[in-house]
Amino acid sequence: MSTRPPLPPFNAESAAAKVQAAEDGWNTCDPKKVAQAYTLDSKWRNRSEFVEGRENIERFLERKWNRELDYKLKKTLWSYTDNRIAVTFFYEWRDDSGQWYRSYGNELWEFDEKGLMKERIASINDLPIKEDDRQL
Repeated sequence: MSTRPPLPPFNAESAAAKVQAAEDGWNTCDPKKVAQAYTLDSKWRNRSEFVEGRENIERFLERKWNRELDYKLKKTLWSYTDNRIAVTFFYEWRDDSGQWYRSYGNELWEFDEKGLMKERIASINDLPIKEDDRQL
């Protein structure tokens, strides 16, 4: 399996680049492409859902982006260590009735030596917003 730079150990520049790469990937809303950033046995906690394995991550993302329409995400580096990164984020999306939401949260990431994410812990809250209040 190939590597996914930037690789740990992270410094300020490489951690920021890893966060930007994640933001860019998620904004494609392409489950297959995004899932490639995770180890085959990656473990997630996303809100109250627990997902394990790249195939299940891909299915999770398919469901997510079928429900969260016109999705747009912004991630910000919070902190980092050798192989871990913490981010804050918000994203905006609408449901199939046209109601817009802004979802806020924090994520904790742990990477393997090849730069693939092996663990992701996400805490997320949703806020209904008016379309005129969108920031992204």
